Amino acid sequence: MVLTAEDRRLLQASTAKLGCRLEDIGADGLNRLLVVFPQSKTYFSHLNLNPGSKDIIHQGEKVGKALDSALKHLDDIRGTLSQLSDLHAYNLRVDPVNFKLLSKCLQVSLATHLRAEYSASISLAWDKFFELVSDVLCEKYR
Repeated sequence: MVLTAEDRRLLQASTAKLGCRLEDIGADGLNRLLVVFPQSKTYFSHLNLNPGSKDIIHQGEKVGKALDSALKHLDDIRGTLSQLSDLHAYNLRVDPVNFKLLSKCLQVSLATHLRAEYSASISLAWDKFFELVSDVLCEKYR
């Protein structure tokens, strides 16, 4: 998956229009993941999993910070997320399917926050971005 110059522009523009931090999108997306795909709770059994709990918000902020970092380093997403990839593959042993599921939940969160600004082209740009991120997070499993 290759991000075009237009994809990059749309990602930057939509991030600027969010009206919130990516950490907030991460927390909202993670909350959605745990509600819609309850099997993902397995990886968070040591946390308070009630919607909106401080634990979920904290973990979601980590997701948002990783996404923000990847967006700032689009030419080196692999290097930027390398440690996170190692952590998920070797220590946490997260089923890679969860990265795709979280991506879908993050798309819903973005659409909720961007509303009318969330066009088909913006959705496609984010979809490509999340595909790249998921691929990087999954590659250590091979």
